[in-house]
Amino acid sequence: MYQLMLLDLQAILTLNYRYYRTNWLTEKSDVFSFGVVLLEIITSQPVIDQTREKSHIGEWVGYRLTNGDIKNIMDPSLVDDYDSSSMWKVLELAMSCISQTSSGRPNMSQVANELQECLLSENSRKGGRHDMDSKSSLELSTSFVPEQTPDAR
Repeated sequence: MYQLMLLDLQAILTLNYRYYRTNWLTEKSDVFSFGVVLLEIITSQPVIDQTREKSHIGEWVGYRLTNGDIKNIMDPSLVDDYDSSSMWKVLELAMSCISQTSSGRPNMSQVANELQECLLSENSRKGGRHDMDSKSSLELSTSFVPEQTPDAR
């Protein structure tokens, strides 16, 4: 029974607080969920972990960021192989995505643009070396026009 309640809590916190209250999904609720996923990717941590000082990933990252050291937040498998200023920007972006107020969150176009800038910075740090086909991703994101955006569920 306890595990079932924990899974329900995780689902609520992974979506967003406004959706929980209104049952209405918007672009900003998608941004919130994306922010949570982004934090999971950056940290390699689960959304809910009762053994952390702050159990929800957003609260935990925010708590750790107040100390100013991202090394304790980052996925250890990255072994410092990242540009710290780009990673700070990505973390700040993810935290803005999970703002409790939807008006405090960026829209998805802003998120895509910020991530693109971070990717360009990381690629230039690596001397233009691409671990993935970044060019096609950049072309896709820059050809993205608002008329092509899907409607919120």
